[in-house]
Amino acid sequence: MPGKPPDGSSPSGDRDEAPPLEVTPRELADRPLGSVSIIDMRFAAERAQGVLPGCRWVAPESLEATLKEEIPDPDAEIVLYCSAGIRSLAAARSLRARGYRRVASLAGGLDRWKAEGRKWEVPVGGPVDASVDGGLARQGRYARHLLLPEVGAAGQERLLASKVLLVGAGGLGSPVALYLAAAGVGTLGIVDPDVVEESNLQRQVIHDGEHLGRLKVDSAAEAIGRLNPGVTVVPHPVRFAAGNALDLMAGYDVVVDGADNFPTRYLMNDAALHLRVPVVHGAVFRFEGQATVLQPYRGPCYRCLFPEPPPPEVTPSCAEAGVLGVLPGIIGSIQAAEALKLLLGIGVPLVGRLLTYDALAQEFFTLQVRRDPACPACADESRVPALVDYDDACRPGDLRPR
Repeated sequence: MPGKPPDGSSPSGDRDEAPPLEVTPRELADRPLGSVSIIDMRFAAERAQGVLPGCRWVAPESLEATLKEEIPDPDAEIVLYCSAGIRSLAAARSLRARGYRRVASLAGGLDRWKAEGRKWEVPVGGPVDASVDGGLARQGRYARHLLLPEVGAAGQERLLASKVLLVGAGGLGSPVALYLAAAGVGTLGIVDPDVVEESNLQRQVIHDGEHLGRLKVDSAAEAIGRLNPGVTVVPHPVRFAAGNALDLMAGYDVVVDGADNFPTRYLMNDAALHLRVPVVHGAVFRFEGQATVLQPYRGPCYRCLFPEPPPPEVTPSCAEAGVLGVLPGIIGSIQAAEALKLLLGIGVPLVGRLLTYDALAQEFFTLQVRRDPACPACADESRVPALVDYDDACRPGDLRPR
């Protein structure tokens, strides 16, 4: 005799022998409590989002084995649910193929259940992994990270223990600070001596009109505190200079370049070579932006890419030439992604690659770049460049190590 289809129906299409593969929240809510086994098959970290009343939790990786042991009756009525009903539907199909004729999935999962205003509960005790900051609040905040095999609980712990220094709290520093704080980077140092001005608000999204005239580092710290109170902000309302560069950068895992001038970028590069700390570079101008990762002595440094600064007359500042307000958000988000990759040790960072973006053409290009064997900064690892301030004139002669 021919076998039955995986959903339990007969070859002729008669579905009397088995219920549909999905049940709606209303249909499940109308069932008497206890008449059906409700199985929460989400990952442990997801349970902080809430649970259905009367459910049982079974880890998704052991779902079939657990049901086989604890609910061996193939005619038992079982409803599986996950967050959106996608994973539970696939699991229901698989279990139907293995003989569970009355297993179904909750259509739309817990998300739809909540959206319809139905009763749900906060889990108390049970199999919730509390390793991340020891509580359900943390589990809920970082639940989407914990689902990623490349991050998981160990990776999130690593982020919580990480330290990132942002040089600049302006157009680039704003999205970087917000996204790193949201991701749970434990300590954010912010270097910026300036105050919030009205012209900043078009692109520096971490600030608002209520902070006009306030130090940017203080404005940024307040915004980060509202977004994620668990992040420690270390404000440095000082100018980044040769006399303090090493002290400011010491102890950080990654430095993010949110500067708006060449002197700061060259100095940051030289200090990074001293400390061997990676710098995530970003820059914007009018409608164009660029990003790369400067990994000391493993890839090109900033002076390998740009041995000499362009003349001031061909590189006017944003205050002189303007910048599309959304552009720093795009480049800053890329910088935040690169910083997270470095902290987690995942993916392929932009080391040896310069990513460029043209907002008008909506095009990205990646340029391959290599270390310059004659680079005045990084060619000789035993002779790091002297730290000097390049403010008066970034002349080629000023960029030679002394």
